[in-house]
Amino acid sequence: MKPSPIFLGVVAVAAAGGALAWTAEPTSTWARAGVFVLVLAGWIVSVCLHEFGHAFTAFRAGDREVELRGYLTLNPLKYSHPLLSVVLPIIFIAIGGIGLPGGAVYVRSGMFAPGVQRRIALAGPTANALIAVLLLTIIRIWGMNGDHLVFWWGLSFLAFLQVMATILNLLPVPGLDGYAALEPYLAYDTRRALANFKGYGILVLVAFLFVPAINSAFFGAIYWIFGLSGIPEIYAQYGNYLMRFWA
Repeated sequence: MKPSPIFLGVVAVAAAGGALAWTAEPTSTWARAGVFVLVLAGWIVSVCLHEFGHAFTAFRAGDREVELRGYLTLNPLKYSHPLLSVVLPIIFIAIGGIGLPGGAVYVRSGMFAPGVQRRIALAGPTANALIAVLLLTIIRIWGMNGDHLVFWWGLSFLAFLQVMATILNLLPVPGLDGYAALEPYLAYDTRRALANFKGYGILVLVAFLFVPAINSAFFGAIYWIFGLSGIPEIYAQYGNYLMRFWA
C-alpha cells in the first residue's frame, strides 16, 4: 500500500502551487498561476483518495483484485477510466467550477452482502467529506486573519469543490456512489433496467447543472453548506475567479 511516485509527484505539485499562492499578491499573475496549480493538483489528490477509499474498503472486505490492479497505490494512471475520472472533471472545474465526480476503480461488489456493498460505495464520498472538513478547519483556524489571502482563497475553493463532490456523489443517480449504495436493495428488474443508464447518468446530471435555474439553486445550496464552517463564501468565489485566469 505504498503511495506511488506519481501520486507523491502530484502532491508535490499541489504544494508548489500552494507555496506560489502563499507569497503572491492578489492582483498578480503569480496569484492566478499558484491558485490554478494548487486547485487542480489538489483536486487530483482528492480523486486519488476518493478512489482509494473504495478500493481499501473492498480490500478489507476480501476483494484482493484491487491490490493486483494497483488501486491501493493511489496512482491515478491505474484507474479503469483515467480520462473520465481525472481529465474530464478537471475540464469541468476549469469551465464551470463544478466538482464532477468520477468512477475509476473496478470493485467486485457482487461478491459482497448488500451492507458491505453500501460501505464500499459510500467510502469514496466519505473521503471527500473528510477532506472538506479538514481543509475548512485549517482555513477557519489559520486563514481568517487577512494574511496570505491568495493561498487561503485557493484552498477555500478546493474545499468548496470537496463539498460539491460529496453532495454530487451521494445523489441516487445511476453511475454515482449514491445509487451504488442503494442498488443492492433494489429489485432485480429495477437494477437491470437502470444498469443501461450508468454510463449516461453523470452526463445527464451535468446537463441539468447548466440549466440556469437549477445551477443557481444547486450552487446556492453548496455555498450554504460551505458557509456553515464560518468561512465567508467570498473566499471560495475569489479562489474560483483566480483559478480561471482566462475568464
